[in-house]
Amino acid sequence: MDDFLIIDNKKFQSRLLTGTGRHKNINQLIRSIENSETEIITVAIRRLNLDAKKEENILEIIKSKKLTILPNTAGCPTSKEAIFTAELARELTETDWIKLEVIPDSKYLLPDPIGTLEAAKELVKKGFKVLPYISADPVLALELEKIGCVTVMPLGSPIGSGQGIHTMESIKIIIEQSKVPVIVDAGIGVPSDAALVMESGADAVLINTAIAQAENPGIMASAFKLGVESGRQAFLAGRIPKKNIAVASSPSKE
Repeated sequence: MDDFLIIDNKKFQSRLLTGTGRHKNINQLIRSIENSETEIITVAIRRLNLDAKKEENILEIIKSKKLTILPNTAGCPTSKEAIFTAELARELTETDWIKLEVIPDSKYLLPDPIGTLEAAKELVKKGFKVLPYISADPVLALELEKIGCVTVMPLGSPIGSGQGIHTMESIKIIIEQSKVPVIVDAGIGVPSDAALVMESGADAVLINTAIAQAENPGIMASAFKLGVESGRQAFLAGRIPKKNIAVASSPSKE
């Protein structure tokens, strides 16, 4: 059975998106990319080293592996800066895709809902395919979908915290109401976190720190690949209903 992740009418077999930040070295990054079997990789445009040697240039590595680049506006505290960074990213990467991040909060790194909505409206008008990173706010998610965003990306818990999924009930509402893919992003710490949201019907997850800062990033990338696949298969299979009483697995003959 074909089961593709579809974003902006493009089909992907993998439902695991990965990031490029915080790896200890370029070799670990390459191994993580390969082991995860990801097809979409996000890159923080404002943090790129454009003077890096070709073999250490992240954009060149992604292009060589024929993967989809998802530039992001990480590091932008205002909608104005996010729009400028998105336009720079389009020139640099030759893609209309942008992961929109507007984060003025330097302690908890929580996205600004008003700034995100403002920037998304402007970027959609400019022809961008916007993938907005947001708190797990069902009202905001629906509004972003209405203005033309191609996904919504609610957080599970604060970015890079590894705390796991603290926003599950809100994520479930977003999944239920959304007609665009729901990609859970931020706070996921281990593959079981990814499996949990996939079992609940999320379309994909984006993982960065949990892989990059693991003791063995390559092995962790493989584990996340399996966790995402397992969670998706469980969702498609349909879980048994929860009951308040025990039900014998081997009923007695009547």
